[in-house]
Amino acid sequence: MIPHQANLRIIDAVAKRVNIPDERVFRNVQKFGNMSAATTIIALDQALGEGRVKRGDLVELIAFGAGLTWGAAVLRW
Repeated sequence: MIPHQANLRIIDAVAKRVNIPDERVFRNVQKFGNMSAATTIIALDQALGEGRVKRGDLVELIAFGAGLTWGAAVLRW
């Protein structure tokens, strides 16, 4: 799972609620902070660079914003 990097507590709570193991959740908010709409794509790029996403992997991208704004996609890399 590569979530919107808004807040570490939110990322951890979402992963726990949907039973995704800690090692399958990518986090970089502690390095870059919340960069608004760019966080998910920058995290994907960093995960690719670190070899955490490989050809054939299923990747879940999730994002949310103020109010009821949200989006998600699952793709095979």
